[in-house]
Amino acid sequence: QVQLVESGGGLVQPGGSLRLSCAASGSALSWYFMGWFRQAPGKPRDMVASVTSGGSTNYADSVRGRFTISRDNAKNTVYLQMNSLKPEDTAVYYCNFRKQVINIWGQGTQVTVSS
Repeated sequence: QVQLVESGGGLVQPGGSLRLSCAASGSALSWYFMGWFRQAPGKPRDMVASVTSGGSTNYADSVRGRFTISRDNAKNTVYLQMNSLKPEDTAVYYCNFRKQVINIWGQGTQVTVSS
C-alpha cells in the first residue's frame, strides 16, 4: 500500500525558512502530479504549489516568489522550500500525489510562523 510520509514542519519566526519533504513509500510508480496544499483552522484546504512529471510548476499567488517546489523522481520525493515566512503561512501542510485515477494524501505536517 502506498503511503506518503511528510517531514520538515515546525515553529519558525517570521522571515525564517523551512523545507518540507514528502516521500512515497511502497510504490515504484512515476507520479504525474506532486503538490502541496495547506489548511488553516476554519479555512478550506488550498493549493500552495505543484509540479508535474514534465517539470511544470504552479504556485498560489500568496507564495509565489517565496516558496519553491521541486521533485526527485528517483526518490519519489517532493520538496517545498519556504522562505520569508509570514504568520499567515501558518497551517497544516499536506502533500498530494496523483497518477491517473490514483490520488493520495500525506498525513499533514504543522507549520507555525510566530515570534
